[in-house]
Amino acid sequence: MAIAESKGILLFSKDHKEKDKLVKIFTESAGKQMFYVKGAHRRNNPLTPALLSFTEAVYIGKFNSEGLSFLNSAKEVRHFRNIQSDIFLAGYATYIMNLADAAIEDRVYDPNLYTFLHQALLMMDQGNDAEILTNIFEIQVLQRFGIAIDWQKCAVCQETHGKFDYSSKYNGILCEKHWDKDPRRHHADPVAIHFIRMFSQISYENIQSIELKPETKASIRQTIDALYEEYVGLHLKSKKFIDQMGSWEKMMNPKT
Repeated sequence: MAIAESKGILLFSKDHKEKDKLVKIFTESAGKQMFYVKGAHRRNNPLTPALLSFTEAVYIGKFNSEGLSFLNSAKEVRHFRNIQSDIFLAGYATYIMNLADAAIEDRVYDPNLYTFLHQALLMMDQGNDAEILTNIFEIQVLQRFGIAIDWQKCAVCQETHGKFDYSSKYNGILCEKHWDKDPRRHHADPVAIHFIRMFSQISYENIQSIELKPETKASIRQTIDALYEEYVGLHLKSKKFIDQMGSWEKMMNPKT
């Protein structure tokens, strides 16, 4: 294939042999591609800034339709510097990038998912609530895993207001009047379901006004975890990392 270029987000990189790297980049125009970078560890390699974690750039090289692609150069390199310098932000960012990687096959053209990931990383880097950003990403990316859930109305009577719970039996939500239709419903916190319903259709530009109590965040996390365990079955190392971050944060910031 001829030399091509595309805006892209670096998903991960790993050393290959002594001097080279394999880097996976989610490109806007050609989906996810695994690139071979020869001499990546060479001193003063001009590609080095574009190969750092949490980086977006215009990547230039041979985008092959099968096998490895090859990276030649990069321009318009942008680093998500706050994410790079904060272990907790980096944890959430890594997790949503891993989700994007798992949600579609390599070389699948998906500019909407690319934009969605870019927005999440940008807003995280700008100081918006990383937990809420992650929850929104998790709920909306479920569709890429083939999970279509109607969060907007009761599956029995189409009610749109009141308290709701999630029902696997109905593949949707049940209003309080119809909870008896499924004794094995999730029994989730109605407040958590309220925000998950909101997260299922909100755009990132509108989250700046959302502030949640820690107990509400914990309930949302519990419900989303149950959904992913039931429908997706992913067990990502990055997810385990963010699950442990709460206790690590307490250790790193002891009360005085």
